[in-house]
Amino acid sequence: MPPSPSSSAQAARERLGSQLRDLRRARRISGRAFAASAGWKSASQVSMIEMGRRTISAEHVRLWCSICGASERRTEELLAEQAAVAGMWIPYEQLNRGGLPAAQRSIRQQYEELVLARSYQPKVFPGMLQTPAYTRAALTGVIVEQAVQTSDPDGEVELAVAERMDRQSLLSRPDARWYFLLEEPVLWYRPYPADVHRDQLRHLLEVRRRPNVFLGIIPAGTFRHGVHPEEAFDITDGHLVTVELVSGYLSVTQPAEVALYVAAWKRLWALAETGEAATGRVRAALDRLGDQEGV
Repeated sequence: MPPSPSSSAQAARERLGSQLRDLRRARRISGRAFAASAGWKSASQVSMIEMGRRTISAEHVRLWCSICGASERRTEELLAEQAAVAGMWIPYEQLNRGGLPAAQRSIRQQYEELVLARSYQPKVFPGMLQTPAYTRAALTGVIVEQAVQTSDPDGEVELAVAERMDRQSLLSRPDARWYFLLEEPVLWYRPYPADVHRDQLRHLLEVRRRPNVFLGIIPAGTFRHGVHPEEAFDITDGHLVTVELVSGYLSVTQPAEVALYVAAWKRLWALAETGEAATGRVRAALDRLGDQEGV
């Protein structure tokens, strides 16, 4: 099972802090002496940073490297790692600071350049498979749930919907493959009106006909051989895992941690039905929905 996303971010901060501590100790500089050189009143700030108990900024890294006489190459290495750590965890307040459309645009390049996309969802339809109506309903909820500051919520949502729909055109890229793995209850969960859900299921049947789009559905009643559902995650090629949590957006790039998610994906995909069997699951969900109208 992949590690907790929050613990992954903390572990990355602790790894960086330990490298700063090793740098200081290699120069035989005490915490008190370092604090004096930095102009700090107490050595406690030194230990808090080195133990990863507070955010480590690029300025902190430069300070450690300057006081400890690190080489230019080592300074660049630590700054690169600090940038990676800082980018691992982005609270939604920060992500949405420029508005929902900007948040949608911020990840477009990732989709333009990838060769292999793997998305696992136990709760909702993936953004790349959503209809405009489903996306509109979801982002309207985001405005409230993530307390997005805007004077024009409807306009904000419409611009963000347009951006996401434009991004979906990338599914036609002939050089990319897109794998979507859903737990079967995703087909049944209905947070939005029946007509929205019905159109979403029909859209899923249309998208899966694309030659470079692959759909897998894990039946709710299947024997899972000890493989439990995981949190939703996306794997971009073999080097990036992204996870959307209640409070923020996590990016995992450490090879060992990415490998854990790839292994989890393989276990989950092995449980899935694909092809006509997956189509049958979607059609069964449509039949179950029947002629319901409204809510």
